[in-house]
Amino acid sequence: MMIVDEYLRFLHLDRRMALDVDLGPLQVHLHSRAVFFLWLTVAVLGAAGLAVLVARKPELVQKWRTWVLIAPVVGVPVWIGEGTTAVLAAGLAVTAVVEYARLVRLGRADTWVLLALAVLYPAAAWLRPEMLGFAPIVVLLCALPSVLGGDIEHGCRRTAFTAFGSVWICWSLAHLVMVWPDTYLMCFAVAATDVAAWCGGKGLRRMAWARRPLSPLSPNKTVGGLVGAVIGAFLILSVLGTLTVGLLIAVALGSVFGDLLESMLKRQAQVKDAGDWLPGFGGLLDRIDSLLVVLPLAYFLG
Repeated sequence: MMIVDEYLRFLHLDRRMALDVDLGPLQVHLHSRAVFFLWLTVAVLGAAGLAVLVARKPELVQKWRTWVLIAPVVGVPVWIGEGTTAVLAAGLAVTAVVEYARLVRLGRADTWVLLALAVLYPAAAWLRPEMLGFAPIVVLLCALPSVLGGDIEHGCRRTAFTAFGSVWICWSLAHLVMVWPDTYLMCFAVAATDVAAWCGGKGLRRMAWARRPLSPLSPNKTVGGLVGAVIGAFLILSVLGTLTVGLLIAVALGSVFGDLLESMLKRQAQVKDAGDWLPGFGGLLDRIDSLLVVLPLAYFLG
């Protein structure tokens, strides 16, 4: 009972911290959870940097450098406000759509539909959130290029992939705005859970049950990885002070399912990665595949 009481006390600690900077024209005076996330990110990246130096593996060094760049790219727009978070979501969605269109071999007209939605969905989430409820109608309208073009041979396939992309990428990333001001928290939790899943898969592989693949789509996604994801999500959400049953389900299970979902697309396309421009990860879709499932789940369950 004492352990439970101590845990609940830790969970409900005030995580607001102060940041006071006075450097001539630059004056920052904050007292918020955002400052806690800032220092937590710095601490985690610092600890990871030391571990990478000890390991001396080029792949890990590459990934760490990418993480150092990703943190401010995501953190600064979210810190500023909802409008800049919407711009961030649109930028991520446009980049992800380009990779997705190449992955599933979408034509120009269908790609332009997704590019438009990549901007419109985040804008709607910022200015008129209720508009996201029209997503099922938008899914149907994704058939327009095929219908108007009279594409009998490939129309159904084009429509299916365009409709799926509109939900999986454009609509999902709009929830970066919908979950604000907890956007950075969600991104941090998903990233940490991905690492925990990798550690679980590696650390428990000596046990036969842990080596069992969750799906033939990806032999590397195992029961051990799922266990690691659940434990990791529980720990990181506890540290962040936001643990709920719904959020734990969204982050842990959503992260694993998001990985498998992208694996299915890559298997069909017969490629290892969705891109090659993000050092250590491949493409943007390879980095945010978990987030694409977790965001809407977290919004509705968390």
